Amino acid sequence: MHSLRSQLILFFVLVIVVSTATTYFFVNRGISNEIQAFDQHNQQIELARMEPLLTRYYAQAGEWAGVQSVVENIGTLYGKRIVLTDSSGMVVADSQGEISGEYFQLDWPNRVLSAAESGQVLGAVYVSPEASLGFALAQSLAESTSVVLLWGGLLASAVAIVLAFVLSRRVSAPVLALTMATRRLGKGDFSQRINLRVGGELGELTGAFNSMAGELERAERLRQNMVADTAHELRTPLSNIRGYIEAIQDGMVRADAATIHSLGEEVNLLSRLVDDLQELALADAGEMKLVRQAEDVGVLVGQTVAAEQAKATAKGVEILTRLPKRLPAVNIDVHRISQVLRIILENAVAHTARGDTITVSAGKRGDWVEISVVDTGEGIPTEHLPNVFERFYRADRSRARATGGSGLGLTIARYIVEAHGGSIGVESELGKGSRFTFTVPIAESAS
Repeated sequence: MHSLRSQLILFFVLVIVVSTATTYFFVNRGISNEIQAFDQHNQQIELARMEPLLTRYYAQAGEWAGVQSVVENIGTLYGKRIVLTDSSGMVVADSQGEISGEYFQLDWPNRVLSAAESGQVLGAVYVSPEASLGFALAQSLAESTSVVLLWGGLLASAVAIVLAFVLSRRVSAPVLALTMATRRLGKGDFSQRINLRVGGELGELTGAFNSMAGELERAERLRQNMVADTAHELRTPLSNIRGYIEAIQDGMVRADAATIHSLGEEVNLLSRLVDDLQELALADAGEMKLVRQAEDVGVLVGQTVAAEQAKATAKGVEILTRLPKRLPAVNIDVHRISQVLRIILENAVAHTARGDTITVSAGKRGDWVEISVVDTGEGIPTEHLPNVFERFYRADRSRARATGGSGLGLTIARYIVEAHGGSIGVESELGKGSRFTFTVPIAESAS
């Protein structure tokens, strides 16, 4: 009885039973009240009709003597016992002839009789309170109505219970499917999807579950790829270092300056990879520290470009800056945003050839300053654009060792920019170059 379907059926049955019983009670009570009111009204009508007959008799006879036959006829006409009293309350006529000459003390429906001209009280006429023929017919009709209402309620309850069962199945089926899929998802089966055509809140819940499952599946795939790529990235420099050390131990290679320099490059590569992984771990944990203050974008761009100029010049690539004369101060961690710009510039230099140019520009966009890096290099294929900010993703994996990149730089850049509340994106056309842009917030004092 703890299942959702059982609870829904029980709930519907209780609602139906309570609704039917309540309806039956109030309808039956209403009919009874109406019948009683009808009977009382009918009695008053009967008394009103008897009054002129009796007062006319008294006006003609001058007394109540001999009125017994008139009262008996009236009783026969209305099918009730009629009692007539004089002004003192003594019975002068009884349609059943039982209490004539006695004082009438019963609380029956009555009407006082009085002379039309003088208003003198002549007596009173009483009618027995037993049900009339009309009342009996009305009572019979009420009983028939109650029986019909009861059977109708029972039939409606039966139909409603069947409908409740069907509805409960429709409601519980998606919930049961969600429960089973959630259990499988919890056991690591991220391929679970729910294919149910339902609307309303259940449809939204199903859609949310499928979206969540898709995100978890994608995250799991990225995690597996990250583990594999990290192992690969670590294996290569470690293998080189181990090869050099074994060669030195075997006397095949001399431990001269060139060998030590090569070992140093491999160690630097490992150190940079470990640093990048640490950056990502901090970002994932939400512990990336930002020391934000108002900074000049022009100074930031100038210093970062100057730091990368030597690498670009050695490759025959020119870096240009195009900045407006006045730019508002921005609220940033200058070292982190400089890291973002440096990552993008290093990426641009790595994917441009001799004679290409890289242009760094900035401009105000509402409450943000947008910084752009445009190169005339090889560009990025369209199918790779959605993935350039993913971990360890490279459009051309054959360049990984040549460029020394770990595939984590742009991912770190995205984390840093988003930690500042901004956004980062890329546009590219194969063979014509790429355009990386990111936004940083304007300082409040500047805005």
